[in-house]
Amino acid sequence: MYIISVDDRRSIVLMLEKILAELDPGGEHRSYTDPTEVLRELDKPIEVAFLDVEMPEMNGITLAKKIIERYPLCNIIFLTGYSEYMPAAFDIHASGYVLKPFSKKKIADVLSHRRYRTPDMSGRPVRVQCFGSFEVFVNGEPVKFKRRKSKELLAYLIDRRGAQCTMDMMIGNVEPESPSDDSTKSKIRVYIGDIIMSFFRLGINDLVVKSSGTFGVNTALLDCDYYRYLNSDPYAISKYLGEYMTQYSFAEETRAFLEMKYYDEHEIK
Repeated sequence: MYIISVDDRRSIVLMLEKILAELDPGGEHRSYTDPTEVLRELDKPIEVAFLDVEMPEMNGITLAKKIIERYPLCNIIFLTGYSEYMPAAFDIHASGYVLKPFSKKKIADVLSHRRYRTPDMSGRPVRVQCFGSFEVFVNGEPVKFKRRKSKELLAYLIDRRGAQCTMDMMIGNVEPESPSDDSTKSKIRVYIGDIIMSFFRLGINDLVVKSSGTFGVNTALLDCDYYRYLNSDPYAISKYLGEYMTQYSFAEETRAFLEMKYYDEHEIK
């Protein structure tokens, strides 16, 4: 996780650094004693912010509001020696409130109960880029298909998020100018075979799921920016700039959905 700690007492942030290194060894942690410095370094989405409430330059409540303006899904956790600030913390929907002195157990508990959390997709073998132009990668390299339409069909199945798609659905979206006859269905089967073989050569055997003549993708294998966005992943949200599978016309419906969701979340009138 990307976690920041802000307290005007250096001893506090050093203690938090040590605890977070033990609880989240693979994470990135930054600590500050000056809250104004935080505002100069809001360069990427913060997953968790531990904030002291009483600080001389700017109090933690004010700082929290400024962070949330930029990253609405940041988990704010207040640190203080005084319980009277709890109502203000609740007003901004903080994820936690820890009274000083704190322990490793208290920090672990508040992290495990944070308000906003996303599933870990980082270990999945297939990385999918939907924002902007559609691309798919294995081991950091673009997957190569024999046929251009194979990649388009895979994009459509990924857009459907694992839902099983009939032959007519695939034809209507990938071969919209073609009749739904045996010849076109044969083309679709060729594209599916190309997808299966392209991933088989890379050691991935079960990306395509077949059931009673319908087809879908095994979403458990995909680290996908679109799926992350739907799961409120802060980094994916920051990467969405209004473009989704730009080379494919079938993606118009999802693009409209994402645009509406973006405007609703940011309350743009």
